[in-house]
Amino acid sequence: MELNRKNRRAVLATSAVSAVSALALVVSGGLPAYADNGTDTSALREAVSAGAIIEHLEQLQLIADANGGNRAAGTSGYEASAVYVEEQLIAAGYEPRRQHFSYDQFVVTSSALQRVTPTPRTYADLDEYYVMTNSGAGDVTAAVTAVDINLAGDRASSSGCEASDFAGFPVGNIALIQRGTCAFGDKVSNADAAGASAVIVFNQGDASAGDRFGVLFGTLGDVQLGIPAVGTSFAIGEELAGLAGLTMRVSVDARLETIDSFNVLAESAGRTDRTVVVGAHMDSVAEGAGINDNGSGIASILETAIQLAESGDEPTNRVRFAFWGGEEDGLVGSEYYVAQLSKRDIKDHAVNLNFDMVASPNFIRSVYDGDGSAFGSTGPNGSSRVEKVFLDYFASQGLTTVPSEFDGRSDYFAFINNGIPAGGLFTGAEGLKTEEEATLFGGTAGAPYDACYHAACDDITNINAEVLEQMADAIAHSTLTFAETTSAVNGTGKGNGKGSANMEFKANRNIK
Repeated sequence: MELNRKNRRAVLATSAVSAVSALALVVSGGLPAYADNGTDTSALREAVSAGAIIEHLEQLQLIADANGGNRAAGTSGYEASAVYVEEQLIAAGYEPRRQHFSYDQFVVTSSALQRVTPTPRTYADLDEYYVMTNSGAGDVTAAVTAVDINLAGDRASSSGCEASDFAGFPVGNIALIQRGTCAFGDKVSNADAAGASAVIVFNQGDASAGDRFGVLFGTLGDVQLGIPAVGTSFAIGEELAGLAGLTMRVSVDARLETIDSFNVLAESAGRTDRTVVVGAHMDSVAEGAGINDNGSGIASILETAIQLAESGDEPTNRVRFAFWGGEEDGLVGSEYYVAQLSKRDIKDHAVNLNFDMVASPNFIRSVYDGDGSAFGSTGPNGSSRVEKVFLDYFASQGLTTVPSEFDGRSDYFAFINNGIPAGGLFTGAEGLKTEEEATLFGGTAGAPYDACYHAACDDITNINAEVLEQMADAIAHSTLTFAETTSAVNGTGKGNGKGSANMEFKANRNIK
């Protein structure tokens, strides 16, 4: 399946720089100047081991096995995961607390996409279409009308973005809309206002703009809209647009269910006006145990928290370890956390370090592109410094990295939207490893970084211990580095620094 999930946009732009840096280290025999105050993190890195992290992962697997096979938000598996994390934190001397929140979870009971005329055909859920998150419910069979689509050239499209696109639209027809320019929620809202009975949104077909051909896995926003809406591939959309006498059936049986969930927060002593938030999401998808996604992240920061406490050293700055809930339903827990912060609180947050999938079997070593040098899209002031801390560290170990874009696919979303610098690590999800990446990192070109992403096979066998050890060391290094930073991270002392990130995702769903 071609799934638009977790940031796949790792490119090779900085690989040569990293490789040159690593070679310089070998030649000189020295360490680079870190983008910090030179904190010695070796003892903490030595203490945080992949072996101990894997023991946590084994416990998470046992929890999933005993609770219907998953640890999804709102389930007994999530509760048991939280209890395990809390017990470990308490034993290390922390006083963890739960930050409760409720939200509406979008639940699809059944769906169908069928061509009625000409030549009947039934399309396969997930492989050929996907119900957009917060689609309305309904069972519609009607003629299809294309709305301002463009199948020529670069296929640039603003289909459905303006009310004027629907001039003369036959009330009751199904709208066929192309991806491009504006949010899917805007397109479907405009179609609803024009009298459309349902919407089929197909991918744009622009080879220069990332994945613009596969099945769309989109969200319509935070509110359930009034008509059924599905996403499909460019090939299917192009085919439908060329059929005369086209009649389709779009059926969605969906509802919102209120979910009660919570974040688990635990913090060290230290200056509260330079809080360092080290976060990872604790929930899995319903399909499986979520051992790489994101047991690997929570187990890594849990072991970092334990070893930081056991070191006996009191950090200069407060470190708050955050185990987020509701990430798979749309970054709910981390958004709730940031929403509770006052303007003063936001100024008191030095940085957010985010770790989501750090043990992918066919891995890459990827660092978020805080300075925008690879993608032209930056995090708030200070995000470039976070990136540099990671890049300098990996260079000191002779390890090559590639950049990942801040595109909205993980829990940094709310932090950078509110001016808090962020950064983190990622080892790959459903994207396919390139030949160049296989040369840099080993593994199999043309295969997914994690073939079990969001699947039942994301279990204890679905991790790479080698990259987990490397990432765990980088997590420990960055955590202690910012815990001991003696000045405000670039620009954040005045609060609400700005970035230029134009995020296209909300968790694992496309926004536009």
